[in-house]
Amino acid sequence: MNRKMSDNFAQAFLRNQIPTTGALPNGGAEVPVEPISAVNRSSATMNAIKAYILNRGLKPGDPLPTEARLCDDLGVSRSSVREALRKLEALDIIRVYQGRGSFVGEMSLVPMVETLVLRYGLTSATGRDSLRNVVSMRRYIDLGAADSLVTAMAGTSNPHLDELVATMIAKAEAGHTYLDEDIAFHNGMNAYVNNELLTQLTGAVWLVHQAFIPELNSQQNSDSLLDTARAHGNMLRAAEAGDTDGYRQAIYDHYQPLVDLLQLEH
Repeated sequence: MNRKMSDNFAQAFLRNQIPTTGALPNGGAEVPVEPISAVNRSSATMNAIKAYILNRGLKPGDPLPTEARLCDDLGVSRSSVREALRKLEALDIIRVYQGRGSFVGEMSLVPMVETLVLRYGLTSATGRDSLRNVVSMRRYIDLGAADSLVTAMAGTSNPHLDELVATMIAKAEAGHTYLDEDIAFHNGMNAYVNNELLTQLTGAVWLVHQAFIPELNSQQNSDSLLDTARAHGNMLRAAEAGDTDGYRQAIYDHYQPLVDLLQLEH
């Protein structure tokens, strides 16, 4: 959150979501103070605190006002502020430290991961239907980033990624899985795109995938593990060579064993 909203957007957002005092950044006009009504007070207070973070361009770790100051500024009770802070903390938007106050959180996708794992676990006793969705999403993300990633990696050399591929192949040949190396490889590739959200999304979907992997482990054979491991190497070589078509084909090869196992549409 290191980019401030434009004045027009900030003012529109704040007029609809939050009563505030003081001028907006860059000489924006003051917004009239109007206490939040009792209706949807908790949601309104949460929106007010989120707007405060956005409007001031706060970053993870930056402090928030005290509860007393938030009560005065927002025109709500301390219980409303505390309830809003608890909910925002559960979403990793803020962090509350006893005796120190409230700070902007990491805003990670961990809450989304936990929700998806629970949701997918409830939709199918075996998890197979859920895995179809997760694997499809992982493939969509990889294919969507292909052009930017290959452009960024063309002409580079990545011995650390080569080592990860070699380890994956060795483990596959021994009949073992390679979960840690797999996600490290994808994170290493995605780092070239310089898009933090892409890295977080990849990690989040991977964690959901990982929650259902135990069911697959008993169904995957060493050949499919080895094919997937080698596909990682093909992805790397194609990206380094600037070969977008080859990279996309390697992505399809990467997911082919899971596609076959889960009977996904190609």
